[in-house]
Amino acid sequence: MPKTVRNIAKALPDTFSWPTDLPSDDGEPMETPWHRFQMNLLIDSIEMLWRGRKDFYSGGNMFLYFSETYAKNKNFKGPDFFVVKNVDHDRKRKYWATWLEEARFPDVIVELLSATTKKLDLGEKKDVYERTFRTSEYFCHDPDDQVLRGWRLQNLTYVPIKPDKAGRLWCEQLDVFLGPWEGEYMGQSDRWIRFFTTRGRLVKTHWETADAKAIQQEARADQEAARATQETARANQESARANQAEAEIARLKEELTQTRRRNGKHK
Repeated sequence: MPKTVRNIAKALPDTFSWPTDLPSDDGEPMETPWHRFQMNLLIDSIEMLWRGRKDFYSGGNMFLYFSETYAKNKNFKGPDFFVVKNVDHDRKRKYWATWLEEARFPDVIVELLSATTKKLDLGEKKDVYERTFRTSEYFCHDPDDQVLRGWRLQNLTYVPIKPDKAGRLWCEQLDVFLGPWEGEYMGQSDRWIRFFTTRGRLVKTHWETADAKAIQQEARADQEAARATQETARANQESARANQAEAEIARLKEELTQTRRRNGKHK
């Protein structure tokens, strides 16, 4: 159990109970629509990557409570995106309270920087994630200057993660790369950060997978329609040939009849 929760738990009286009526929203929207779409993109991607698994939780822009002080002050807002492993995936949560989660803290955190949050994300929050949460990997992306940073916890200290040639950072906890990608997500064309497999393949979202399936189904429907059209054309051709053959036979029969009649008259 991390020191913050363990030490507080030891100092509390037996009659103490952690608060449960904590706020889950401060009523403030995310910095920009991009921030909201980017958060949903990361959540959607990891849910698709680990579909079928029930041993993790992914969330974003939700309050994360980890000490009595923060719980009482109600002044700590959670990361833009985070993943906690070895927890119940399907449990309903309005916020993340470590005392309700067996003292589990995020294993991976991603903050989406802005002009108003950059100093906090690279300063106070980074210190909390490193020294209190002991979060294994922490990433920050600044959409203004398109800089992606990452740190990995080594010997209780954050060490910078070096990007590869494509500018992607390896995330050990999720077993994927995190890197830039330009394209459309939910009808929004922009520059995003996405997950990539060890082979460099883009981790698709539910929306993209469903869209791809729809395109495949439409293509198959078009192929079936084309085959049906070809079959109809072939059937029409066979029918035309059969009609021509019948007409030719009828013509020949008629000629034969006329010939026989003429020959009978000459006798």
